[in-house]
Amino acid sequence: MSNLKGVISHHEREIAELRADRELAIEYLRAAMEALDQPESRAAGLLALRTMAEAYGGLNAVAAEAGMTRESLSRALSPKGNPTLKTLLAVLKTVGLRLSVEPAQHAPA
Repeated sequence: MSNLKGVISHHEREIAELRADRELAIEYLRAAMEALDQPESRAAGLLALRTMAEAYGGLNAVAAEAGMTRESLSRALSPKGNPTLKTLLAVLKTVGLRLSVEPAQHAPA
């Protein structure tokens, strides 16, 4: 939290915008999930998942859903984290979404 009265951080504004606009949150999460598949953007994808967890329920609630401690969730959603499928599903569930499958653009015929 900022020490200046009336000033909020970029992170706090981002969380507020994600809470206020569900469609934005869905697109944000979709981009985060796609980033996880790219080595050069994986860290950004993990941080985006963490931001979504913070925006929708908080890390404590997501950790409880995933059956893990807040500290373990925090490590899993850090730039060098390696979340399990259970963790990813818990983040999605707190936002009211579920995992789906779609064809890759470069899938062989």
